[in-house]
Amino acid sequence: MTAEPPTGAADLERLRRYQPRLSRGDHDLNPDLKPLASLRPAAVLVPIVRRPEGDTILLTLRTPHLTAHAGQIAFPGGGVDAGDPDPLAAALRETEEEIGLPRQKVEIVGRLDTYVSRTGFEIQPFVGLLTPPLETAPDPFEVAEIFEVPLAFILAPTNPKLHRITVQGVERQYYAFPYRDRYVWGVTAGILRNLRDVLLGTAE
Repeated sequence: MTAEPPTGAADLERLRRYQPRLSRGDHDLNPDLKPLASLRPAAVLVPIVRRPEGDTILLTLRTPHLTAHAGQIAFPGGGVDAGDPDPLAAALRETEEEIGLPRQKVEIVGRLDTYVSRTGFEIQPFVGLLTPPLETAPDPFEVAEIFEVPLAFILAPTNPKLHRITVQGVERQYYAFPYRDRYVWGVTAGILRNLRDVLLGTAE
């Protein structure tokens, strides 16, 4: 049976009450992949769209020519700049720049665990609610497409899926959410797994 998306106040209270308690990262499944000593602070928005037919997660497909994470599926967000007063401001600024969504349209309801990436970023994810209708304008340089995945899919008992791959003779593990013709993996999948655990009340 597929889990239903959270639509009531009690579900959102789990997000509001959640206290981030640890750093996650690729090293969770692969302990030898130790985080880099020097990390750049970053922040992303994890947007939940409150659709009448069920909540969805808004994601972006990055353009193929970017120097970092080209062609991958990601949350809107990026590095914390010197002019940003805090990581949340950075996440909202980057969201506005990348997909044209004004920060006034985002209701922040919580923060997830920090995620440390192998590319040297220490990412703070902020969960925000979006109420349709949505007016977005993707930056053509950074964003190839904006799309949504049903939250019920993220919460389904069969997700996420654990994958294994051999890199230079060493087996590596990672989580992924394969959805139709989309393949959500890496940092994005790790943050979605954290969101899933919080909403289902199974977060460590």
